[in-house]
Amino acid sequence: MVEINILLEKINKIESTFKDNILLKRYSNYLSYSKISAELDQLKDSLKKKNNLAEELEYQLLNKIRVKENELELIAEYKGSPIGSLMNPPEIEKFENITNPFGIINALSNIKKIENNRQQFNTLKMQIETTFQALEEELTTYRELYALDSKSEYKEKITFLDKQKRDFDIVLDIVTTTQEVYGKKIEQVILEIKNQITQQIQKMFLIFGIIVFLFVISFLVKLTLKKYFSQTENYYMVNKIINFTLAFLVLMVLLFSYIDNVSYLVTILGFASAGIAIALKDWFMSLFGWMVIVTSGFIQVGDRIRVTKGNVETVGDVLDISLFKITIREDVTLVTYMQNRRAGRIFFIPNNYIFSELIANYSHSELKTVWDGIDITLTFDSNHKKAQKIIREILKHYSKGYSDITRKQLSKMRNKYQLRATGVEPRVFTFIEPHGVVISGWYLTNSFAALVLRSTISTEILEAFMKESDINIAYPTQQINLNRTSNPYGPAMNRKVVPEELEELTNKV
Repeated sequence: MVEINILLEKINKIESTFKDNILLKRYSNYLSYSKISAELDQLKDSLKKKNNLAEELEYQLLNKIRVKENELELIAEYKGSPIGSLMNPPEIEKFENITNPFGIINALSNIKKIENNRQQFNTLKMQIETTFQALEEELTTYRELYALDSKSEYKEKITFLDKQKRDFDIVLDIVTTTQEVYGKKIEQVILEIKNQITQQIQKMFLIFGIIVFLFVISFLVKLTLKKYFSQTENYYMVNKIINFTLAFLVLMVLLFSYIDNVSYLVTILGFASAGIAIALKDWFMSLFGWMVIVTSGFIQVGDRIRVTKGNVETVGDVLDISLFKITIREDVTLVTYMQNRRAGRIFFIPNNYIFSELIANYSHSELKTVWDGIDITLTFDSNHKKAQKIIREILKHYSKGYSDITRKQLSKMRNKYQLRATGVEPRVFTFIEPHGVVISGWYLTNSFAALVLRSTISTEILEAFMKESDINIAYPTQQINLNRTSNPYGPAMNRKVVPEELEELTNKV
């Protein structure tokens, strides 16, 4: 009994070491795979043999078969492998050839990764050896125990351990052979990487030597030329030429040294092109805008255009259309009179404005006239019909020539555009507004001299209205009525108002 207790205690110690053994846990999955596979074969045999099964029983068998197949799929890596996929060493990734100094960093990282994979596989082999020795020791102990106490459970355990030991013996043999082959392959890969690193370092030193040689030559050339040139602009230009030549030669040396790595060069150029495209987006859009302007003829040199950018407006004549901008000279127009109060400035309009901003052409396609309008407000008691007639006659008189010209120009434009409203006679409209009757007169005028004709017509209308007693121009006025029934001096009584009373009355109003 003492010997039996000693052996049982020894077995307990051995099995306590198996508690966290990942290999034995994987081996249990292997046994489960074998068990489920055997049960699946039995179910399939039952389904084949019993052809006259009831539909319900056949349905149950098919469900069981599907369940077992799903279970096998989950632990498929243990098919024929007691420890699953651990028997296969980590795959050695194919490394790229080192063609530039930056590749040395990746190469060193690959070497470290491969070494870690080899160390990991060596550790696995040591774990398998340790587990195999423990199983062998446990099997020997159970055999000694069975010799002292012939229990059936000890015999079953011996049978199980014997099979487990043989399985791990096979696994150890496979892993040992694999380790030798895997180790040699890793050594070969590491040796090839190190050789490429050595070659790249030698190439770097050679390129560095060439660059240093070029710098020394440029320094000696500068030193020699310094004796013949004083510190003037000539020496400065020569120095700039030497520096530019040196930079060009260094760049050529680097490019021709690493030009074989086309993918690396293309990547750099791709990033550089993307950065340049983002940084110079407006320039590229202006260049494209120039192509649109030139090919379409929307704007030509000599045209009068109006450009609106936010709250800023300007009207001027096109002086030049270059690759990136439109140059215009601001003229005295209604816009300068109403808003800018400045004229004669030179504006540079980026060509990309044609895609994002409002640009109006006052002289497109030989159409040199535009509609201009004058609004005059009359009092409600004025003879607005007479005023309307006077304005129409004045507009006809001063815009007749421009109306005839516009009629001919619109006839020519019908070949290019679909024109509907082509009336060219002056138009007069009458509107009722809160402060009077507004008469709006519209007429055609020269695009380049609209302000001059506007001034002339305004003067003529004013003089014509001054001659008529029943036409009064409305303007902001105030009227104080002192004839009030509550006046202490009596109704409808007029009297002089002293300044103090006027101020008081004004405040009340």
